[in-house]
Amino acid sequence: MDIVYPIFIAIHILSMAAVVGGWLANFKNPTVTKSQWWGALLVVISGIVLFGLAEMTGATQDEPTMRIKLTIKLILGLMVFVTALLGRRKINRGEEISTGLAHATGGTGIIAALVATLWRF
Repeated sequence: MDIVYPIFIAIHILSMAAVVGGWLANFKNPTVTKSQWWGALLVVISGIVLFGLAEMTGATQDEPTMRIKLTIKLILGLMVFVTALLGRRKINRGEEISTGLAHATGGTGIIAALVATLWRF
């Protein structure tokens, strides 16, 4: 368990970096890149695994508000994933992607990262 947790933390952070970095790299010409889509998918999967590991070790039982924070982070992660999925579908169909959808992917990713780092109990 001592090895699994840091590995999934690293996957989670690198995935969020792919979402936000892809957004910042294409800020002037907004689009949703493949790295953003894969990053959004891995953020949700690794976040669910990290939540399960926290439940197994009893970390969420010590602080009852931890589940509220993790639920909000799950909702934000799903929002990032859905916007990235919609953006990639439009690009794969050859349609024009709206700037709002591209900025929603990266902006929601930044909000999720800020909630994760700044929300302390």
